[in-house]
Amino acid sequence: MDVLRSIGITEPVIQFMLVNALLGLSIYLTLYTGMFSLANAGFMAIGAFAGVILTQTFDLPLAVGIAGGAALAGVLAIPVGLPVLRLRDIYLAIATIGFGEVVRILILNFDPLVSGIIGQRVTITGGALGIKGIPKLTETWHLVGFLIAVCYLIDRLHRSRFGRAMAAIRQDEKVAANMGINVVYVKNVVFVLSALLAGAAGAFSGHLTRIISPDGFGFAQAVNILAFAVLGGGASYFGPILGAVVLTGLPEVLRPVREYRGVVNGLILMLVIVYLPGGLISFFPTRRSLQRLRRRLFAPRPAPPA
Repeated sequence: MDVLRSIGITEPVIQFMLVNALLGLSIYLTLYTGMFSLANAGFMAIGAFAGVILTQTFDLPLAVGIAGGAALAGVLAIPVGLPVLRLRDIYLAIATIGFGEVVRILILNFDPLVSGIIGQRVTITGGALGIKGIPKLTETWHLVGFLIAVCYLIDRLHRSRFGRAMAAIRQDEKVAANMGINVVYVKNVVFVLSALLAGAAGAFSGHLTRIISPDGFGFAQAVNILAFAVLGGGASYFGPILGAVVLTGLPEVLRPVREYRGVVNGLILMLVIVYLPGGLISFFPTRRSLQRLRRRLFAPRPAPPA
């Protein structure tokens, strides 16, 4: 731990690494199914504000705030996904970016809107200033335990029939439909799962920063979440986790040359995209490569000629 502190990686930085790892996994689910969705920042905002309101306004425990933020994001993903997921590629990306901006603007104007409806002034989301004085309830072990549970569930999902349907849709949506896969159902379920995970990450994050505002969940945050998956790679769910850890810790490591941090971050992303399209996870052996190596090492040798 002392070595990490010497390069600027303190416990708060590790906590944000874990939150960003959850966000990376949320976009990994949609990318694994072939959906280029950038709605995760919007769902993160929903989870953050809903979770903080539950704990701060209604004095409920953190677990209820996390569950409530994730549940609200998942419920709202259903009416959003049904029309939006008919789009593909860049059109889906643009539509989901629009959704994120709608969420941000609604949170920004939520208090005056509700005040006008009920006829008296209310303060819920705090407008442009957001919500301040949030108690720091999120602990490192909360995030580690939640991340391990999510990784286990994703691993089990990949091994299931539903996970194979996700991979088939990514490969060719029309062929998957001809094979009897309900493409609309699978894509919407994955979209909801991604929203649940982003909402939970937002609720965790809201109880780390002590202050949340709508401007923290705009287009820049959507791009950051996508960068986790791009840098880490999508060959495995460990890729977005690795990308989130690197992109979160790198600014702290480069603090001595803070004036060049943006240049270094951009340069690293550019080099990875150009020369390592599989992401940083390409440096690590996959399960299939390990299985091939095991078969080569322990394959029965042919008997020598008589």
